[in-house]
Amino acid sequence: MFLILKYKNKNRNIYIHIHTYIHIMEQSTFIEIFGSNPVMKVLDFLISFQMFDYSLTEIARNSEVSYSTLQTFWEKLERNNIVIKTRRIGKSDLYKLNTKNPAVQQLIQLDWNLTTARQEKDLFNNKIPA
Repeated sequence: MFLILKYKNKNRNIYIHIHTYIHIMEQSTFIEIFGSNPVMKVLDFLISFQMFDYSLTEIARNSEVSYSTLQTFWEKLERNNIVIKTRRIGKSDLYKLNTKNPAVQQLIQLDWNLTTARQEKDLFNNKIPA
């Protein structure tokens, strides 16, 4: 669920992006195939919400991974240009998936292909109402 608020502050418009990640009872196809380990959970979250940037705390919470576990592999994701730092707000650095990286583009495409194949299969087997 996404909510964007707009309000005026003197002479400028200020937009506030409020993001709420809704936990869905079913696992994503990406997690179902590649496993529910912390790295996959984080990649799944970042792929699903690739247009937005998040602090490490938000990434950990929304990925359902502990902050300390996230710290154990985050530097590796940065070093390999899987994620990029986008900006700093106060004391928090914000990051997002590096969609310009060809390897990340292939991951996104793989996620899309797996998801659409799963939906087509479910539709064919009448698991999804038409």
